[in-house]
Amino acid sequence: MTKQIEIIRKTRSFLLKNLEGLTTEQYNKIPKGFNNNIIWNLGHMIAAQQGICYIRAGLTPHVSEDFINHYKSGSKPEGNVDAIGIEQIKSLLFSTLDQLEEDYKNDIFGGYTAWSTRYEVEMASIDDALNFLPFHEGLHSGCVNALKRLVV
Repeated sequence: MTKQIEIIRKTRSFLLKNLEGLTTEQYNKIPKGFNNNIIWNLGHMIAAQQGICYIRAGLTPHVSEDFINHYKSGSKPEGNVDAIGIEQIKSLLFSTLDQLEEDYKNDIFGGYTAWSTRYEVEMASIDDALNFLPFHEGLHSGCVNALKRLVV
């Protein structure tokens, strides 16, 4: 399953490369017709990965509960993220994947609770979760690319 983690890592790398040069304002701008922004989508990718992999397995996530609540499904940006916060989120995009890969190799996800996503995808194991994540990342990468076109 480390192949899926590598796919996510490459997707995130490509996404950040595509965002180089954006200002803090551009990361935070919510264009008309949208209910979120670029930085929310990046934070959401992290929060979703933590929830899908760790919380569903009964494990403690590697980001704070506040972070997860701020970026979970159904949330919206609650003010601007400053330049330091943006850099922290960019860093978390990769540090959380590195930790996930290590934890997967150490086989800590044995207590995974089965559930069904809003996309009607059944997940009963960490392997199911890792197979789903590239799809989820792709959805939000598409959102980020659409948002970028509207803020530059």
